[in-house]
Amino acid sequence: MARHLVIGNGKCLINLDHRCFIRDMYYPYVGQVNHTGGQACRFGIWCNGEFAWLDDPEWRIELGYIENSLVTNVTARHERFGLELQMNDGVHQRECIYIKRIFIRNLTGDPKEVKLFFHQDLMIDGNEVGDTAAYYPDNRTVFHYKKKYYFMFNGSTRLGGIHQYTTGIKRFHSAEGTWRDAEDGELMGNAIAQGSVDSTISLRVVLPPRGEGTAYYWMAVGQDLAEVKRLDQYVQESQPEKLLSRIVIYWNHWLSRVGDRFGDLSPAVVRLFKHSVLIVRTQIDERGAILAANDTDILQYNRDHYSYMWPRDGALIAAAMSLAGYHGTIAPFFHFCNRVLSPEGYLYHKYNPDGTVGSSWHPYIVGDEPRLPIQEDETALVLFALWKDYERHGEIELPQALYPTLVRKAASFLCNYIDPELGLPLPSYDLWEERYGIWTYTVSSVYGGLMAASFFADLFGDYERSDHYRLVAEQMKRGLLAHLWDEQTGRFARGLVQREHGWEKDMTLESSLFGLFEFGVLPASDERVSRTMNAIAADLAVRTDVGGIARYTNDYYFQQSGDIERIPGNPWIICTLWVANFQIETALTANDLEAPRAALEKVAGWTLPGGNLPEQLHPIDGTPLSVAPLTWSHATYVETVCKYVRKREQLGV
Repeated sequence: MARHLVIGNGKCLINLDHRCFIRDMYYPYVGQVNHTGGQACRFGIWCNGEFAWLDDPEWRIELGYIENSLVTNVTARHERFGLELQMNDGVHQRECIYIKRIFIRNLTGDPKEVKLFFHQDLMIDGNEVGDTAAYYPDNRTVFHYKKKYYFMFNGSTRLGGIHQYTTGIKRFHSAEGTWRDAEDGELMGNAIAQGSVDSTISLRVVLPPRGEGTAYYWMAVGQDLAEVKRLDQYVQESQPEKLLSRIVIYWNHWLSRVGDRFGDLSPAVVRLFKHSVLIVRTQIDERGAILAANDTDILQYNRDHYSYMWPRDGALIAAAMSLAGYHGTIAPFFHFCNRVLSPEGYLYHKYNPDGTVGSSWHPYIVGDEPRLPIQEDETALVLFALWKDYERHGEIELPQALYPTLVRKAASFLCNYIDPELGLPLPSYDLWEERYGIWTYTVSSVYGGLMAASFFADLFGDYERSDHYRLVAEQMKRGLLAHLWDEQTGRFARGLVQREHGWEKDMTLESSLFGLFEFGVLPASDERVSRTMNAIAADLAVRTDVGGIARYTNDYYFQQSGDIERIPGNPWIICTLWVANFQIETALTANDLEAPRAALEKVAGWTLPGGNLPEQLHPIDGTPLSVAPLTWSHATYVETVCKYVRKREQLGV
């Protein structure tokens, strides 16, 4: 499972796989709706009587991006055809236009006629029912439509526009799709099809011996025929080559904010840092939702996906992007949270990009006991991230607008959702969404959220509320130290779970205990924090050549080994970097930064071809597991690099 190449502009997101086939196409929200459903939109070449799609094993493909941009840079070479392709894909920074440039080299001394075939396999509005694909003679394009979604496809070479086209039925009875029609180098020219349909178009290039040629393919996306016709005309009038160049220039300028001071970090680490900032940007919808991941291959496991806005992921990703200097990019996230906050003051498990509540597996009742189906850290962390953003950038307008409706309502919920005997939050689900109880990570995040609310109340002269929020936070800290520190093991417990005899400590070693210092409960230098984090670094280490840190002991999610002593779980990128963050926080000398620098190097070696980071890796062979790219992985990498660079500056090295 993976999406190796990701491009987008905040309202249109396109994912390509390792063979450069479009696999996901989201519009009008990032992460909603997927108009291909994970099906492959193929690209292939016919050359002097032979045909090969790019998933033919004879193609040798190298994936990448043009430096500091969201335009791909891919080389594909076919020795028997004697052809080399250099391909660039981009989504316009403002308009919903996808552009592909194919520069073709003839590697032989013979002339060649080359036909390029582009296959459009759409599931408009997320399903195959009632689509239409048609040839449009007014501008010689092919377009697909259903309801309010329109997709228009066109292309050009020096020999003209679309050479041939066809539409037809796909995946119904014996019809595989029009892509099969392409494999003889000719398309039959069927002008319209409805139902479960696809289409294929071709472009034609003639190459002299050792010569070169260029082809362009583009797609305009809109809500009616007039809009996609306008966008298609815009591409032709502006010229696709110039538009691609402008996309590169735009992202170069957008990325310049991160600067060029990276201390002793290697080029590979810096390259992944910049790429991560860009990848995170592609996963942020312009209306505020920060999506966890948009790799639909995960559907084969449980018929659901990661294309949701988890408030926890979103808050931590926003905090990382704020640290990198992108206040304006993440400000809409807080407005999103303000819009979807429940009347009671909490945030639900997850949300769709349009703000509706997402699917959940948290029950409202277990046995005869009603439960609030939330993860309380998700509410608290939004407040924590909002304060961190203000602390860094001093932009008071954002918190001022959100103080009465988001900050105060959420803080009031956090203050009231407390077990009076323990002085700790009432039970909720843990950050991994797996178990119900009172968790050290959740307690730490609630402390951080309440302190953030107190700071905001002080900022706006609301001193009575500030005192109240701070008092509850301090009571919670005392409760944490009293009930969640375990003297016998010399570390903090993962949490408390309810048993028949009362509350019982869950002593499973858990990487998320980094929240103790991250959210300000205790300094990283506190002996109890150090002992806990050192235990994590030692006992959650994956003892294979892959290395890294597991989530917790005997992690079952995508589990690959029963050898728990050697492989407590799969290595997770965020967990590996949490340990590195602790090492950065406690570093007193330049030598103390060697371990976190090595961790950054290791993670840089874990990328897929093209540069994207997965959620976790196979502990034996290092292949990606679960989704890729995972926004949280990239954001945590951004955060760790920023903290590393700042620590070096503080140490004067």
